[in-house]
Amino acid sequence: MSSRRLPTRGALRKITGSFLFAVIPAAIIGCTTVVTKIPSPAEIDLQQAPGTGWTVEKLVGVLARRDQEFKSLRSLAAVSYRGPDGNQGFQEAVLVQRPDKARLETLTLLGAILIVTVNADQIAGLHPREGLYLRGKSSKENLYRYTRIPLELQEMTRLLMGLPPVTTGADWQIGGSSLYRPFNGQGKEIVVFDLGREIPVRWYRLAADGSPELSASFDNFSATPVGLFPLKINLEAGPQQRSLEIIYQEPEVNVELAPSLFVQEKPPNVKEVPIEALGAVKNSAP
Repeated sequence: MSSRRLPTRGALRKITGSFLFAVIPAAIIGCTTVVTKIPSPAEIDLQQAPGTGWTVEKLVGVLARRDQEFKSLRSLAAVSYRGPDGNQGFQEAVLVQRPDKARLETLTLLGAILIVTVNADQIAGLHPREGLYLRGKSSKENLYRYTRIPLELQEMTRLLMGLPPVTTGADWQIGGSSLYRPFNGQGKEIVVFDLGREIPVRWYRLAADGSPELSASFDNFSATPVGLFPLKINLEAGPQQRSLEIIYQEPEVNVELAPSLFVQEKPPNVKEVPIEALGAVKNSAP
């Protein structure tokens, strides 16, 4: 077996590739279980009076400020996955350039086993061991084929940077330490804040019956030059019975990332396969 070690922070600056949520058996470096449980939305009292001095405008301002503060990310991450197909853990190199670029690398001791780039135009995946290259237009459906998480690209890049995958707008309401608003005409979206630290710590996307279709928690905040950044992110897709735990290791925020990192052309001597080969997309959108 090779003695090659996983990249250090310095070596990560030279890495050019892969995608975070693809569940590849060969990526397993340990079987773990996601242990952080996101509280139920039923535990959130949206009728509670706002915290002293807090208004809708002030909480929306917190979202807007953090949206402007965090623009790019380069980090290693330990990822734990739990789903109907089992529990898996793997190491990931994560590069994000908001609003619509990501390039990450699924790592093993023998090297990368998956390289995926995604930008506003195209998503491409290279499977070096299989000699396969998959390419398709950048869309929620194709992103779902690799991630099994039903988020748009700009929502995904927000989430990977520890931000609730929401946009600021005029339709928010306040209840206690939370903002909430209608979603898709029937459901609801909720962002819960730690008012003392002025940071969002929970996010929910609810169905019409109030059950969570997607939810995320942000924990273990660390100081950076632009603000507090969560080292731990948990994402749950309830209807799919899937969850992810992402633990960042020495993240670098707002670093300069070359645009070329987010474009991946077909290498020679590999076979190109339509991205639809990853399977049909069913119920990918909340």
